[in-house]
Amino acid sequence: MAYSEHDIPSLSGKTAVVTGATGGLGYETARMLAEHGARVILAGRNAGKGAKALHDIRVTAPQADVTFEKVDLGSLASVAALNDRLNSAGNPIDILVNNAGVMTPPNRQTTSDGFELQFGTNYLSHFALTARLMPLLTAAPAARVVSLSSLAARQGQIDFDNLQSETYRPVAAYSQSKLACLIFGFELQRRSTANGWGITSTAAHPGIARTDLIVNGMGERSPLAFVRKYMSFLFAPVPQAALASVFAATEPNAIPGGYYGPTGMQEIRGRVGVARTPDAALDTILARRLWDISEELSGVSFPRAAVPA
Repeated sequence: MAYSEHDIPSLSGKTAVVTGATGGLGYETARMLAEHGARVILAGRNAGKGAKALHDIRVTAPQADVTFEKVDLGSLASVAALNDRLNSAGNPIDILVNNAGVMTPPNRQTTSDGFELQFGTNYLSHFALTARLMPLLTAAPAARVVSLSSLAARQGQIDFDNLQSETYRPVAAYSQSKLACLIFGFELQRRSTANGWGITSTAAHPGIARTDLIVNGMGERSPLAFVRKYMSFLFAPVPQAALASVFAATEPNAIPGGYYGPTGMQEIRGRVGVARTPDAALDTILARRLWDISEELSGVSFPRAAVPA
């Protein structure tokens, strides 16, 4: 049988943080977690959208325990401020879904820290967020961290000589950022196993969902935006596309270091199952180099302990 919302286990007593949770995949992920009993923190940069998301979730789940926390993943200072608030509250975090992202702006943009926008927002800020939340993640009995990748990761390359895409090609920069997310998910699991952190790291991709991410990134006149507008039947409804993230975050049988997504044609949509992993994502030497550079760029370090062989 196909995995559905009915298969999500009770999450009573668990706390989840979902980034980019005020719309699209993040909202649906947060909604499902809340409807199954989790206390959910919706992290996003727009307080107005956050208020609407809270209202909408409470309509479908009146007993839901949901709150909004403002964070701009285009700013490492904003990420640090969020972490300070969460760490001050002291509540262990059972589920962290690193979902937020931007997609293929036509012209090169940068974060407030000077990183290429997609690399900085999609990957580096989530790397820093996870590192800063380690005290709360390791305080939970069996925390999970979910890294959101993309079908675009298949064509991605980590170009250490052009990591910030000074030579800018929108799709190449996006693909690199999403491959980096996947590499991080796998390497986090290796390090958790090697160091006894007790964290399960999984990764997921949504296929191609009927969200506004394409239009917001590439503009209404882009070819993909045209396909999104007039041929949306080819893509997955957003709740269905979000199931891969929820599976990775909650399914008891999800494998540590597993990668999940739709299993239909070209993994665009369909039943949730094991996703095809790009060879580059399995390169452990590449993963270690990216990890070290990410700590240097973000100024944030994970606990110093053994590195997996």
